[in-house]
Amino acid sequence: MDRSGEGFSTRAIHAGHPEAQVGGPVVTPIYPTTTFYSDPSGQAEVWYTRYGNGPNHLLLEKRIAALEGAEDALVVGSGMAAMAMALISVLQAGDHVVATDAIYGGTRALLDRELSRMGIETTYADMFTAEWTRALRPNTRVVLGETPSNPLLRVLDLAPIAEVAHAHGAVVIVDATFGSPVHFRGLEHGADIVMHSATKYLGGHSDVTAGVLAGSAERIGEARKRTRVWGPVLDPHGAWLLERGIKTLSVRMERHNRNGMEIARWAESRPEVARVFYPGLPSHPDHEVARRVLDGFGGMVGIELAGGGPAADRFVRAIRLAKLAPSLGGVETLISEPRFTSHAAMTPEQREANGIRDGFLRVSLGIEDAADLIADFDQALRAIGGQEQREAAD
Repeated sequence: MDRSGEGFSTRAIHAGHPEAQVGGPVVTPIYPTTTFYSDPSGQAEVWYTRYGNGPNHLLLEKRIAALEGAEDALVVGSGMAAMAMALISVLQAGDHVVATDAIYGGTRALLDRELSRMGIETTYADMFTAEWTRALRPNTRVVLGETPSNPLLRVLDLAPIAEVAHAHGAVVIVDATFGSPVHFRGLEHGADIVMHSATKYLGGHSDVTAGVLAGSAERIGEARKRTRVWGPVLDPHGAWLLERGIKTLSVRMERHNRNGMEIARWAESRPEVARVFYPGLPSHPDHEVARRVLDGFGGMVGIELAGGGPAADRFVRAIRLAKLAPSLGGVETLISEPRFTSHAAMTPEQREANGIRDGFLRVSLGIEDAADLIADFDQALRAIGGQEQREAAD
């Protein structure tokens, strides 16, 4: 059934699901089998779970493609696996990548440590100015963006970047994890391949690790070929969990948005907070771009405490409702310190140069009541103040 004219929430629940039959299941069954019976004539495709083409995978890929407005989609075992498959499906030895310098630490490690061993070079550029085009070389094959970025939530105006990249003959890949397809659909802005760590908002419940790619049938077909060789398949139960999570994506993002805006405004009013990073705030450097290209500002908020690293240490020890943990996008509120997690591989000087100071906290707001979250953060900030006063007295 063609669902291209239906709303996002409707597609998130129904796209890819077979037509209803009397006695058929409303919820997709899990197919915990490694293989499937083959066609004796050899005419039909071989179904094999390592190929990632079991019933759970195929349904899920159709749904993701419908949400992104893509011809095809691919689901794999993690966001890093998805990024790796996207890159190696396009690049070969001697090629060059221009990547945004506002990029996830894991992606930077993939480019610098692994692809460099394959003879692929990367130049990092400030894609928030036109100066990024100076990084282009004759052998630039990929232009890689991330929007909103991790952890400063910078928002790219991708369309003009894609226009220049395509004129140069480069493929545009964008990591849109922080936006989710609810807020940002990269193909509409000129991307050739959109990547998500589905562990985050798409799954939404902190119970499945997965990654997805979406794009043209040709581009995703090339990535799928590499997946069958490299083997980062998502297991059937993981695919089932991800499908279940996607069904509530739209309603979850509504609450994430409300909590994000409310907590960001509250944090900006606090003297203990040096700076708040949230695209929905007029103080954010990309606020006007975000208003134009995003359909919502999301539940990720960056908070830089005025007391630096010591204040951050006290804050994360004082929180009660929120929890200190890596990852993001779940129904529960999680806080992480990028200096110890996503950007731990960078030196303090490198983090400072990228705007990530030691007092920086990345807050993934869940779907709890905002008043309860504010009360928790308030008591944690007061605990910081109390500790500082005791130390001063000593």
